[in-house]
Amino acid sequence: MSVSSQTAQQAPGGAEALFDKGFIITETGAIRSGEERVYALNRLKPSPDNVRKGGHSQAVIEARAASILAKGIIQPPVVKPERRADGAETGYALVTAGEGRRLALRLLAKRKLIPRGVLVRCLVDEANDAVEVSLDENLAREPLPAVDAFEAFHDLAERKGWGAETIAARYGVTAAVVRQRLRLAAVAPPLIARHRQGDLTLDQLMAFTVSDDPERRLQVFETYPQAHPSAIRRALTEKTAPADDRRARFVGVEAYVAAGGTVVRDLFSDDRGGYLSDVGLLDALVSAKLSDMAQDIKTAEGWKWAEGRLDYPHGHGLSRVWPKPAPISAERQAQHDDYNALRQAWDGVEDLPAEIDAQMSALEAVLQEPSEAYAPDDLARAGVWVILGYDGQPRVERGLVRPEDDVRPEPDADPDEGEDEDGAGQAEGGEAAEASQEEPDGDARAPLSAKLLADLTAHRTAGLRLALANDPDLALVALTHVLTLCTFHRVGRASCLTIQASAPFLPEHGEGVKTSPAYEAMETRFGQWARQVPEDPAAVWPFVVGLDADSRASLLAFCVGRTVDAVRLFDGRGAALAHAEVLATATALDMTPFWQPTAERYLSRVTKAHVLAAVSEAVSPDTAQRLSGLKKGDLMAAAEPDLVKARWLPVWLRTKVAVEASSEDETAPDAAAAREGAKDPPSPATLASDLEAAE
Repeated sequence: MSVSSQTAQQAPGGAEALFDKGFIITETGAIRSGEERVYALNRLKPSPDNVRKGGHSQAVIEARAASILAKGIIQPPVVKPERRADGAETGYALVTAGEGRRLALRLLAKRKLIPRGVLVRCLVDEANDAVEVSLDENLAREPLPAVDAFEAFHDLAERKGWGAETIAARYGVTAAVVRQRLRLAAVAPPLIARHRQGDLTLDQLMAFTVSDDPERRLQVFETYPQAHPSAIRRALTEKTAPADDRRARFVGVEAYVAAGGTVVRDLFSDDRGGYLSDVGLLDALVSAKLSDMAQDIKTAEGWKWAEGRLDYPHGHGLSRVWPKPAPISAERQAQHDDYNALRQAWDGVEDLPAEIDAQMSALEAVLQEPSEAYAPDDLARAGVWVILGYDGQPRVERGLVRPEDDVRPEPDADPDEGEDEDGAGQAEGGEAAEASQEEPDGDARAPLSAKLLADLTAHRTAGLRLALANDPDLALVALTHVLTLCTFHRVGRASCLTIQASAPFLPEHGEGVKTSPAYEAMETRFGQWARQVPEDPAAVWPFVVGLDADSRASLLAFCVGRTVDAVRLFDGRGAALAHAEVLATATALDMTPFWQPTAERYLSRVTKAHVLAAVSEAVSPDTAQRLSGLKKGDLMAAAEPDLVKARWLPVWLRTKVAVEASSEDETAPDAAAAREGAKDPPSPATLASDLEAAE
């Protein structure tokens, strides 16, 4: 028995009832209501009974237009003839089901790809209620599963040899969408089978496309069967380098590809340029480029040695030499004279002639260039490091001296120490003799006793204290002087002020501090000042005195900033740590430019409850509740992007003002969890604040 006969007999009332209601059985056995009729496109109208009141998006209309242009109308629209009040037809038809096809045809006609009066085969249905027909058209259908769609695209590409652009043109989608579906079709068949069974979501399946290694895909699936998509991507790319990695930015992705490296793209998420799969090749290219740059600098400037370094080797133990102001050459003096002559000649003239203005601007640019140079003997024993910075830019560190090349003399001994001892011995002998014999005349050139000397200088110290206390400007100079000695020469004893300054080595409390933008900025500033500070401690005082007020204040701020120690080690420094909060508030410290709540810096080092508390505060409690069922690794992967985007900070990195201004209606458990989550080794918060203050 044919399908059509079965269908007709199974229908209520049999085949006769179907025919009475206007149904016909086509040559393919399909049951259709009404008759087929041809209408001109410009005689098709939208039906007021169409239940889709919001219309169709432009993307849907474009896709249907592309399909119709390539294959024609596969399913004819269902229409209802328009009738006048007396029941006579007007010659127009109202499209009950198929409004999207009508709009697609009109779009093709507007673009003059088909005639405006092209004939459209339609199915006339006046037996069924128009609203029901429209509702069935939109509801009584099941969308094609995504896996079937991308397998069909893959079949067209393999069987017909069509590229992504050809397929996209025939189905009204972008070539990028086609490439995504073709990439999905290349995922291992076992994973596709798991998706069909419901063991993998479509998002999880898409995450597996980031790798081209089928064995690695299966390995990750077996290891993390229910992982979050971001965790899957991270596991598949853990042995790669992202295209925005500092090494990739330094070498350039183009150079990496030219050297034979491959880039893996994630078509389903923002991969920021993809992933460089051959990390060994990338490191080799970075090392070679840094070494070449170092050798070029060595040759051009005459250093003894030069090396390329991926990271700054803290604790290297090398000393350093700095450039000093070079003597003014005859040429530079002539430029000074020319510039001064022009200024005197044109003083008071507001609108300078173009050639004079250009000449003065050129001389100003030349004279503003620093005239510093390393001594030839320093070049002969020192070297250069070319270091890759955190931002992917090379940084040159000059004047590094290895221990075997360090020929600096030891600091001279205190000239007063020997005199004190001799004077004390002779004084004691004189006092002993006084007890046993008559008082001698003595030698006027003999040193005074230690006790008398201390008495006299104590009086002088009191006077000097008062004098300095009465001269605030000079007191600032003296403070700057002693801090400069401590910072750059570590010889605070070269000053009579009993002020000591030390700079705690922050990386010993956490390796990540080395790459902090604030820490690197302070190290750079140290180098800038070290180039100017004299090597001889005795010459530091005239140097500080000779600075202008702004420069001296900047140097003082830098030296003070280097002494800050706000590291929380629970060692009884409560008052000092409270003062750190005062400084942070006074400087309006904002740590968001210097620290991000990544898995490495924070999330992996706290409990799952801490992570959820951070998400609840930074994003929303609903988001935290939704993520609460994830395992710790998946939770970190899901929470990190949102926390970074929200610029969330643990309590210990916030200033007091910011903490007080944050939500006062926080629940006690959330606040306690946040405080507990802040017990990590801290980052250099106060260094960042004083860095901004110094600027």
